[in-house]
Amino acid sequence: MRAFNEWILDNDCTPYIVVDAGVQGVQVPTEHVADGQIVLNISQGAVKGLVIGNGALEFSARFGGVPMQVFIPLQAVMAIYARENGEGMVFGSEPGSPDPEDNADGASGQANGQRPSGKPSLKVVK
Repeated sequence: MRAFNEWILDNDCTPYIVVDAGVQGVQVPTEHVADGQIVLNISQGAVKGLVIGNGALEFSARFGGVPMQVFIPLQAVMAIYARENGEGMVFGSEPGSPDPEDNADGASGQANGQRPSGKPSLKVVK
């Protein structure tokens, strides 16, 4: 995650992440969640104190003028991509890749197992 974020920033692009808001432990502004997911700009100009650890990422940001501490377990990050060109990585989507951990209630966080439409197009970087 750190490497992709740095690669996007090194290419003068804006890093965005797609988060499965249904994963246990995710703390994001629920009013901005659509179809169980939220897309977040994690650039230096959008967030403060971004820490990408081995198990989670966290930062503080303002949503509608209201400050919030955001906490996202890494298994909830579905993708990271550059806003300008859509290049990045979708996690757990390649054949044979494991799905992110299920929620405590056994649901995967996807409504009826369907991915919502209208997501940005992503390219896998190898």
